[in-house]
Amino acid sequence: MSQPRNSNGVAFDDEKKEVLTNGKLKEEHLNDSDYCNNNNIVAKSNSNENACKNKVRFSCDFDSDESELSNKSSSENMQNISSNSEELDEVKNLEIHDQHNNGHNGTNGKHNGSNGGLKQTYSEAMMNSQLLNSLPKYIFQSNHARLTSVTPFINEIKEQQNLELNDKAIDGEVSEYPIELIESQQHAIERHMSIKQDTEHIKGEIKQPEVAGLEHEINYNRIIINEDAEGAEIEDLEFCSQLLVKAMIIREKYMMLSQQSYPFTTAKYLNKVFLDDQNVDRRNSIFSAEQAEQEFLEKNDDHPIHPPETEGDPFDIEFQPSLKCRLKMIGGIIQIFNEDGLPYSDFVYPDIKMFIDDYHLMVSFISNGPLKTFCYRRLQYLKSKFELHSMLNEFKEISQQKSVPHRDFYNVRKVDTHIHAASCMNQKHLLRFIKKKIKTNGDTVVLNHQTKGPMSLNQVFKELNLTTFDLSVDKLAMHADRNTFHRFDKFNAKYNPIGQSSLRDIFIKVDNDINGVFFAEILKEVTSDLEESKYQNAELRLSIYGRKFNEWDRLAEWAVKNKMYSPNNRWIIQIPRIYDIFKANKLVDNFSQILYNIFMPLFEVTNDPNSHPYLHQFLYHVSGFDSVDDESKPERDRFNQKTPKPEDWNSEENPPYVYYLYYMYANIQVLNNFRRVRNMNIFNFRPHCGEAGGSNHLISSFLLAENISHGLVLRKVPVLQYLYYLCQVGIAMSPLSNNSMFLNYIKNPFYEYHQIGLNISLSTDDPLQFHFTKEPLMEEYSIATQVWKLSPVDMCELARNSVVMSGFPTWVKKHWLGPNFKKEGVKGNDVKRTNIPDIRVAFRYDTWIYELNLLVEGVNKKSKLSSHH
Repeated sequence: MSQPRNSNGVAFDDEKKEVLTNGKLKEEHLNDSDYCNNNNIVAKSNSNENACKNKVRFSCDFDSDESELSNKSSSENMQNISSNSEELDEVKNLEIHDQHNNGHNGTNGKHNGSNGGLKQTYSEAMMNSQLLNSLPKYIFQSNHARLTSVTPFINEIKEQQNLELNDKAIDGEVSEYPIELIESQQHAIERHMSIKQDTEHIKGEIKQPEVAGLEHEINYNRIIINEDAEGAEIEDLEFCSQLLVKAMIIREKYMMLSQQSYPFTTAKYLNKVFLDDQNVDRRNSIFSAEQAEQEFLEKNDDHPIHPPETEGDPFDIEFQPSLKCRLKMIGGIIQIFNEDGLPYSDFVYPDIKMFIDDYHLMVSFISNGPLKTFCYRRLQYLKSKFELHSMLNEFKEISQQKSVPHRDFYNVRKVDTHIHAASCMNQKHLLRFIKKKIKTNGDTVVLNHQTKGPMSLNQVFKELNLTTFDLSVDKLAMHADRNTFHRFDKFNAKYNPIGQSSLRDIFIKVDNDINGVFFAEILKEVTSDLEESKYQNAELRLSIYGRKFNEWDRLAEWAVKNKMYSPNNRWIIQIPRIYDIFKANKLVDNFSQILYNIFMPLFEVTNDPNSHPYLHQFLYHVSGFDSVDDESKPERDRFNQKTPKPEDWNSEENPPYVYYLYYMYANIQVLNNFRRVRNMNIFNFRPHCGEAGGSNHLISSFLLAENISHGLVLRKVPVLQYLYYLCQVGIAMSPLSNNSMFLNYIKNPFYEYHQIGLNISLSTDDPLQFHFTKEPLMEEYSIATQVWKLSPVDMCELARNSVVMSGFPTWVKKHWLGPNFKKEGVKGNDVKRTNIPDIRVAFRYDTWIYELNLLVEGVNKKSKLSSHH
């Protein structure tokens, strides 16, 4: 089956960037469902000098006082309207456009039944989308001078211009519904009074996000804070906003280059700073494709909650003809040439100098004193705001949740976003499987011993002096305990059943003497359990080490021949950072050899699918790459212009974390652009990061990775934590795993991250070592709920986060979350599928855009001051 494509042949699920219309970003404001009319808690500044500042006025409706309070409030607000014509002129009534991200995790190829009935003629409905020629020019430029100082950043900022009333609002709503328009303006002014200017030179004010065109109202207690809401001196606000906006722009650059996702809401607010943003053409073409896709789906597919079942062979994939390109690794990055040996001009290759400049600029940001204070205060504000929201609206949220028919936490979709295939089963499951194989396949030759020759399974256990009766969970000794705390070496030893590496090779390895048959069987049992649960899904990780060139072919052959497919699973490839071990054992000569073995087969199969047929079929079901190993290992952070290139890194010292991540990202960037041209699915980058180690790990992942796993160290770096929030970087957290390895459960920052609004999900990591039940993901949710007293709304919010950040195709997510799940705010929430009340979604979105608007207005104020002087 072929996935839908646009006129360039690009699969829609592969379209990856944020969208906009008419060649420039349009202002998009909260819709009616994001705000309520009454039931507000407003913190306003009293203009009377004798009155206290930041006074709180309650206007909730209670008993008989409702009418009097409402009339009084209305009268006061009408006076405010008549006496504040300048504020009224700034109220904008803009059309709300369906602008949203388009995920890249789509799949394409010949795959029967996997697209929910979409026709191949779908490509005729698509708008033209260019691949690289509309990327921003600053991406291609060496920005050394720009990055050595933050001062030139001011020159790039333009004054934010006021928008006129929308023609539609003037012609229609003003003339036909004047009362509704006045009420809309009234609430916009009341809720979004500008922060007073601290300087005599600037008459403009820091404005709150405005509300226009209310259609529906969500009735709940809102917390609105005006006047000095930033909690900092105006000079600090301007300075810190400048640095934070710069950091967000840098991340956007790397995400766009590699076809990874970046939140449209953040990009929209950044566009208010860079009015001449050269990403406009790129985003506009993608928006056109997204609009065509949306119209097609609305006409042809009602998106039932359950995706259609796969028919036929899931590995029956279309084989495209060869492009006959020449491939060569230069400086650790594979480059593409045509038949004549000339480089393709369509491909943008990573600039290591640019990355080093960006990296060191970010290092300077996180150590800046005023910026650390500002970010810490904002994080504390976000946490406190959530606590107050929960206190005021908990019962309303639960009441709204109860009104949803046939939906609760058990039957909302949830994804285990961080789980390793070799340990995805629990101990009891593995024990039963081993016993079963001894009884049914005891005479099967499973091991070619170096001295004893071929050995059957019975002979292996006889050598260990064990029978099935002797085996027990305690005998396996694979569960983590107090002895593994801060001992990654002992934890790795837990992968060996009964302490025997030979049993690990037999039962939970792909590359062994029985071609991974036992491993395939037990994985099928695990995925069968997922399918039976219906609403639980996983992203199992398989390893590619890079020590041999044929590793990909062996893994792909294993997957295809054993039919390793499940609609409840997507594969992720993990790359262990163990060059030093390979070098010590003389398995590789330099670091470039590992990169070549990992990425060259992927480029070859993209160029000519018939060169690695099994690999071409397998990659269709792979969603991304991971980087794994012990982050607590000491390393020298010396990634700079003098750092040896991969072909020159021939010492036995392991390269630093950022070195690994950059060269993985660089090759994924080129590979994604190459596969996009070939209409093939592309990959995201989701490394282990922040479990231990230094803050430099989190910096490199902020720049290069779409999502990360763990993120514990983020709690110590307020600047990065705030940036991860602003950019909604996905974080797959595993509190039970951390409890046995690096951080006691009660000290885990998981719940604090959730309160702040970070984009987090729960995951299991290694059920074999950390869990006891048949449903480890539910076990993870259960313990977190008991320890932190999560509400049903919290649990469903985490479940939705896991689906959004997962690598499942976009068309599948539309079935699980609703066809509009990418839209901003409440418009993207289908409560009948997510079981998340609109109240919670409105609160999260409102809080997020408040923070973005605060920074953008702070930058614009700085720009106005500079232009004045």
